Amino acid sequence: MANSFLRIGIIGAGGNTRLRHIPGFQAIDNVDVVSVCNRSEASGKQVADEFGIPKVHTDWREVIDDPEIDAVMIGTWPNMHMEATVAALQAGKHVLTEARMARNLEEAESMLAVSKDYPELVAQVVPSPFTLAYDKTITRMIEDGDLGLLYEVFVEFSNGMLADPRAAFSWRLDHELSGVNTLFSGIMHEAVLRWVQTDPEWVIADGLISTMARKDPNTDQLNTVLIPDNISVMARYPQGFKATYLFSAISSSVQRSEVRIAGTAGALHLDLSSNKLYFSATDSNQYDEVEIKDEDRDDWNVEQDFVDSIRDGKPVTLTDFETGVRYMKFSQAVWDSWTDGSKKVWL
Repeated sequence: MANSFLRIGIIGAGGNTRLRHIPGFQAIDNVDVVSVCNRSEASGKQVADEFGIPKVHTDWREVIDDPEIDAVMIGTWPNMHMEATVAALQAGKHVLTEARMARNLEEAESMLAVSKDYPELVAQVVPSPFTLAYDKTITRMIEDGDLGLLYEVFVEFSNGMLADPRAAFSWRLDHELSGVNTLFSGIMHEAVLRWVQTDPEWVIADGLISTMARKDPNTDQLNTVLIPDNISVMARYPQGFKATYLFSAISSSVQRSEVRIAGTAGALHLDLSSNKLYFSATDSNQYDEVEIKDEDRDDWNVEQDFVDSIRDGKPVTLTDFETGVRYMKFSQAVWDSWTDGSKKVWL
């Protein structure tokens, strides 16, 4: 099927779909984005006009039922991912769905189960993008023993987006739309999975909702907030090391995006704010920047990877549904722990 003509339908054309997915598909030879369905007919027409898409649908099911469409890109909020994915697979369409994979673990597992019924179809989740340039180097240094036996992993993703109690209510704070996805917890855990390649044995989480109600800019009404804007997580891994995660949207005037991994022989510091990776040996008092080789530096290639998997049978790596379920299991455990105060043990 190399270079065969491929027709894509878009369900949900939010910011990332317009920024990356539609232009990404349109840049590939013999790939055509032929239809779009957005939250309203007017917004769908606006996207269609912007990108030269010939068809605008008012019902997302029309995209899936269209016999001229080979594959579907689902760019909606998480609340629609399961229903649209299952319908698309059952209609014989390849599926690329936006992260986060689903609202909760149960929905993600249902998506995985249905995808296994259609092994001839590609089922892919948009990968966590923040660490793509460093994943191969970090994984290699851990596997080569540069860090020795791991002691600890520390992940922080903090900003002040919601520090002002007058900040608007959005889908990320709407439990009905977003489910158990809390800040960047699942997205960053997906990156950790790439490096350590095992799930934690247990997690404990504690969260804070700083402002219990926020104004919806679309309705001008106050909506109750159920999703934390600050959450901390402790996790223990079978290799013996401990992981600490801190995610916050109320760190006023502070933007910190970093990962620190320490072991018996050395430590890594990934500063995502400056896009630099540093290494320090245990007997050294300083960090030195790690040179990332060109062949180890991955970039955003989601749309091309999806098309290659359809045309050439290339295995999905970033990100397959199995991995999506693994990070949704983490997100679910974090949610369950902070809401009931218990330790969540992996089974």
